[in-house]
Amino acid sequence: MLIRLISGDRPRSLVLTIVLVAILVGLALAPFLFPGTRSLETAARICIFIVLVASYDLLLGYSGIVSFAHTMFFGIGAYGVAIALNGMGPGWGPILLGAAAGAALAAALALVIGLFSLRVKAIFFAMITLAVASAFAVLVSQLSGFTGGEDGLNYRIPRVLTPAFKLFDQRVFGVSVNGRVLCYYFVFFASLVLFLAMLRVVNSPFGRVLQAIRENAFRAEAIGYRVVYYRTFANVLSAGAAALAGVLIAIWLRYTGPATTLSLEIMIDVLLIVVIGGMGTMYGAVVGATLFIVAQNYLQNLMGIAADVTAGVPILSGILDPNRWLLWLGLLFILSVYLFPTGVVGRLRERKS
Repeated sequence: MLIRLISGDRPRSLVLTIVLVAILVGLALAPFLFPGTRSLETAARICIFIVLVASYDLLLGYSGIVSFAHTMFFGIGAYGVAIALNGMGPGWGPILLGAAAGAALAAALALVIGLFSLRVKAIFFAMITLAVASAFAVLVSQLSGFTGGEDGLNYRIPRVLTPAFKLFDQRVFGVSVNGRVLCYYFVFFASLVLFLAMLRVVNSPFGRVLQAIRENAFRAEAIGYRVVYYRTFANVLSAGAAALAGVLIAIWLRYTGPATTLSLEIMIDVLLIVVIGGMGTMYGAVVGATLFIVAQNYLQNLMGIAADVTAGVPILSGILDPNRWLLWLGLLFILSVYLFPTGVVGRLRERKS
């Protein structure tokens, strides 16, 4: 009933519903179910990447637009908060100012790129966005006095979001509820609101038009829809959401640099997650981000355990050597694309029960 009120987009699969509820409960109770710095870091990154990937799915999955500038908008939001906090000191005012400025700049830049570039064919638009993103990364590196250059920026955030702050003197279910836990819940609830907002957008009349344009742009144009305007507006919404995801990672890490926001590696990760989860589903961002980041953080440990168990088997223990985890991660992605060509969510919906 809640999903119907929010978006009208039901999971349409019992298994998918169970998976989504399990992920939601796991993230909501992560500080208590999975205590520890690493598990909390993993849960926070999942929340942030759900927003980032969902915002990209709004472009790729619902609009049929391939862009390589998405991490640029992600970085703009992060640098907006980082510069504001670095210059004005810790406080909610700088965070709000930096977030607003970053989102506005990202939206304005997306508007300019969209109006001047979305009239060309898809591959040329992708190349244009790649060139713009590369130029922006070089600019950030060169403006070292303003952005910190390659070293990035370290800054302080409000004390209530730092480990030094304690909400309760006593532990709750064995966990000390300090500012780091509060910072996690700030990230969690902000991510939840942003995701539900995007879910509402893609299931609105505007979202239906985007899907029509994705399926047949010429037909959509013929019946009266201005394709360039719709695609440009989708680009603006996507950029704004990505910038807000950047705001969240800036607050969580208390550091912003090219490697954490602007790297091509992050863009490739986003593309992989969209494909693995399922393009044009939104729920694919939730499932894909969870699978991808958990695998990134824990596959090496699992392989280490498996190598210890099979220590007596020379060939097998060598294959399962934890130093080869990236190879196995790549193989897992290849298998997931082969076995789930429409993504995990697409396959679960095909086999709905």
